[in-house]
Amino acid sequence: MKKRTLFILTAFLCCIALISCKKDETKTNNNNGNTENPGGGNGNQGNPSTAVIIHNAVTDYDGNSYDAVQLGDQIWMAENLHTTHFANGVAIPEGSSEYSPSRYTPNGDANTCGYLYNWPAVVHGSNGSAANPSGVQGVCPTGWHVPSDAEWTQMTDYVGSRSEFVCSGSSENIAKALASNQGWQMYSGDSCAVCNDQSTNNATGFSAYPVGRYFSGGSDGSGTVAYFWTATRSYGNNVYYRFISAQNVSVESFDGFMYGYSYSVRCVKD
Repeated sequence: MKKRTLFILTAFLCCIALISCKKDETKTNNNNGNTENPGGGNGNQGNPSTAVIIHNAVTDYDGNSYDAVQLGDQIWMAENLHTTHFANGVAIPEGSSEYSPSRYTPNGDANTCGYLYNWPAVVHGSNGSAANPSGVQGVCPTGWHVPSDAEWTQMTDYVGSRSEFVCSGSSENIAKALASNQGWQMYSGDSCAVCNDQSTNNATGFSAYPVGRYFSGGSDGSGTVAYFWTATRSYGNNVYYRFISAQNVSVESFDGFMYGYSYSVRCVKD
């Protein structure tokens, strides 16, 4: 009877979506310092993490502060951006505009999950960039920028090179190490998928949360996918973006139409 009760409770906790995505449970406050090692592994390795969490690393125009994580030579926000202004104080309108800067509130709570921004807001007048670093401040706070596709590749290559971050010894299996350890819908399948045994996710402290996306006419992916813009155009009006989905084991790259979609944003320190 006790085993049955424990199983039901575990399943219930794994299936809960949208609990909290501002501060992931791998991160704990320290009293005086501003960095910490989140510890843990990805469940299959069990080695201590080498990621370093930097508390209150940056504050945006609205006064929101963000934790960050150092991954190799890069420092990434460990939370989704949720500013309502560009760094120069210009407001970012809330709404569903396709061709002018706008932001969309996911699940009615941007303070915990961040806003979903359209690409015109993300690059703020820039034409985008494929460089590393991108040099596109865009919607990011002063001293930070929107990562290019190349910067995302640098980060995922680094994570894939560390044994403590990969699942079952494969450099491709890094989704669990980057995904938050709560909020994902549970599925049966590969043991290295982020939806299975979520307590072993987030060895890096990156805390990618499944907010989903907004598009003209609706939204989808809440509890199943975390989407992130890059600053890089592919061809025409298409832009690269990265995503982590509940049933996948790797971080996926795709390119899609720059207008009509709103995704999460993570900024990188200059």
